[in-house]
Amino acid sequence: MLDRQILAGLAVTLELTLAAMAMGLLLGTALAVMRLSANLLLSSLAWLYIWFFRSVPVLVQLIFWYNFGALYPQIELRVPFGPLLYGASTNAVITPLTAALAGLGLAQAAYTAEVIRAGIASVPRGQTRAAKALGMRPATIFRRIVFPQAMRVIIPPVGNEVISMVKGTSLVSVIALADLLYTAQLIYARTYETIPLLIVASLWYLIVVSVLSVGQHFLERHYRHGV
Repeated sequence: MLDRQILAGLAVTLELTLAAMAMGLLLGTALAVMRLSANLLLSSLAWLYIWFFRSVPVLVQLIFWYNFGALYPQIELRVPFGPLLYGASTNAVITPLTAALAGLGLAQAAYTAEVIRAGIASVPRGQTRAAKALGMRPATIFRRIVFPQAMRVIIPPVGNEVISMVKGTSLVSVIALADLLYTAQLIYARTYETIPLLIVASLWYLIVVSVLSVGQHFLERHYRHGV
C-alpha cells in the first residue's frame, strides 16, 4: 500500500479531484446564477450547458478531449484578417492531464449548478423581500439570510459529488493518466498480481472516501446548528 508508485498515483487522484471540484464549483456557481437570472438569454444558455453536459457520459467527454487534436491539430489565436497572435500543437496544449480536467470539471459544473440553484431557490423569497424592506443591502441579505440557509441544502449533495469525483477519477485511466487505478494497472501488468493490486487501490479509495465522509458530517452539523 505504501509503494512509491501507488502513493504517486494517489497524489494524482487527490489533485485531480481537488482541481476538478474547484472548477466545477466556480463554473457551477456562475451557471446557477445565470439559471436564476431574469435574463432569458442567460438562463437559456445555462440550461443548454447543463442539459448537454449532464446528458453526455463523462467517459465519452474524456475520450473526446483526449483526441481533440485529431479534430483540430493546431490551436491558433489570431486577429480577424490580421496576424497570428498564438499558435501551438493541440496535443502540446491538451495533455492527458488537461483532457482529464476538461472532461471531469466541465461535467461537474453542470451537476453543481443544479445543486446550488436548488439551494438558493429553497430560501423563501418572503425573507429576502422583508430584508429589502428593512433597508438591508443585497450583499448583506445574501451573507446573513440566503447563504446560511442555502448551505444546509447545498452541502449534502456537494459532499456526495466530491465523493463521487474521487471514484470518478478512475475513468482517466482510459486516457493513460497515471492516477491511482492506472498506476495499479501498470504494476500488475508487470507483476501479474492483479487481484492484490486492485485490493490495494480499493483500500486507498475506501480510506479517502471515509475521511471525506467524516468531514462532510461535521460540515452538515455545523450548518444545521447555524453559522
